[in-house]
Amino acid sequence: MVQPRADLERIQPYRPGKPIEEVCRELGLKKVIKLASNENPLGTSPKAIRAIRKAIKESFLYPDDINYYLKKKLSEKFNIDESCIITGNGSVEIIYLACLAFLTPPNDELIVSKGSFVLAKIGSQVAGAKCVEIPLKEYRHDLERILASLTPNTKIIYLDIPINPLGTIVYKKELEDFMEKVPDNILVIFDEAYYEYITEKKYPDTFRYLRKGKNVLILRTFSKIYGLAGLRIGYGFSKPEIISALNKVRYPFHVNRLAQIAAIAALDDIRFVKKSIRNNEMGKKYLYKELTKIKNVFFLESHANFIFINFPVDSQIIFEKLLRLGVITRTLKEYDFPNALRVTIGKPEENEYFIKCLNKVLAEIT
Repeated sequence: MVQPRADLERIQPYRPGKPIEEVCRELGLKKVIKLASNENPLGTSPKAIRAIRKAIKESFLYPDDINYYLKKKLSEKFNIDESCIITGNGSVEIIYLACLAFLTPPNDELIVSKGSFVLAKIGSQVAGAKCVEIPLKEYRHDLERILASLTPNTKIIYLDIPINPLGTIVYKKELEDFMEKVPDNILVIFDEAYYEYITEKKYPDTFRYLRKGKNVLILRTFSKIYGLAGLRIGYGFSKPEIISALNKVRYPFHVNRLAQIAAIAALDDIRFVKKSIRNNEMGKKYLYKELTKIKNVFFLESHANFIFINFPVDSQIIFEKLLRLGVITRTLKEYDFPNALRVTIGKPEENEYFIKCLNKVLAEIT
């Protein structure tokens, strides 16, 4: 019998939010709202949709392997040389590429906060390396403890800003102090998947570390505010030599043709981005107000397009009851928050329906 690598036993595959089609099929529901995967509730960038319609007939052609026009567009938008840009099949692919390129098994280490985005941990395990998980401090990255945990084997530090699934950030000054102390032989990954939703004035400028020649990899995505999650496309910025290493371990044609074309168009859709930010800010205010009214429920103010909500009971019960009412949320047991849900901020009517259903469910179980 063919045997897989023995160390694959330790990997728990990533569990995404349930798709709408699956819930409708399983529960016989006709209408379902999905607040589970932090997708843009307003849909896809209209400019991206128009670009896809024009390009769909060219789907028989292989995509541009080097993503020339998309990199050119990103270069112009962010005022950075194209040699400092990598694209990926979602920003998650770039996390995996970094693990494959910079972690030598079995002893090299990736450091991640326990309770932050799990795919960094999985990426290190896929590479056959070690993942060192550092406890959070008041639901935020404990930068001092991360520094204290560095060893000669530490090769990557992964910081998602904001943390998924918590929505918390590190602030400019504390990150400056942290980066001054990180050794030059360590790659720091800043995962900024929710960057466009940020309104906090003290949010750090991660580009300043790239400009200073630090070994950083800044990740962004088209999955969130641009509404291209189904096309799978993300991008990253780093030093040319780091980008070169990442390109050596990626597979060919990794970003499909329609994704590239849609992303180029989406970058010009300023109106859609602004509309999405307004919807998110309004939704946050409404949900904060309504959640504050519910007894024994704790939530974190978010710098992203989702809210972390903790309950006095196992959230699986709440999740299942909400599901039967046509609301998909996300349980967080694999993040060690068994009583919590992560809820995407939806359109006004979706937020209102969620609160209505949540109150009904909590009344039934308490």
